[in-house]
Amino acid sequence: MSHRAATGDHPPVPPESPLASKTAQGRMDSSRVEFFQMLAWRWDVTAAKKLTQGRTPDGRIEPNEWAGMLRLVAINAEHAAQVDLSEPLIVAPVPNGGLLIIDGWHRLRKALDTGVPELFAVVLTAEEELTCRMFGGEKGEGYIR
Repeated sequence: MSHRAATGDHPPVPPESPLASKTAQGRMDSSRVEFFQMLAWRWDVTAAKKLTQGRTPDGRIEPNEWAGMLRLVAINAEHAAQVDLSEPLIVAPVPNGGLLIIDGWHRLRKALDTGVPELFAVVLTAEEELTCRMFGGEKGEGYIR
């Protein structure tokens, strides 16, 4: 089964950084929860990693199809060069919006830089996505568990 999507495996971006104005990716909040944010939606990546730990990847991402999305995500080039491409991405189904990588954008960048044509991904179920979503969509602006 092939899935196409967009993810967050990033070190924190200081709020004063020019990159902080881009999508918050892989940042940690004051509770040390790693999260990925795209526009008004935010997912708890720490929870997604716990849910998917040890799960066999059930999807594939073709990096070239996601290259344009990288303009929306803050990427640390040094970190991207060090990531392990064998770690699967985590992809979430977004209601009425297809799939979105919530963990793995640095791996996607490295795959593009090194010519890797495909990455494996674990696709969250709709219920898992809702469990990991901190706010956005029907949860409403500002909803945090």
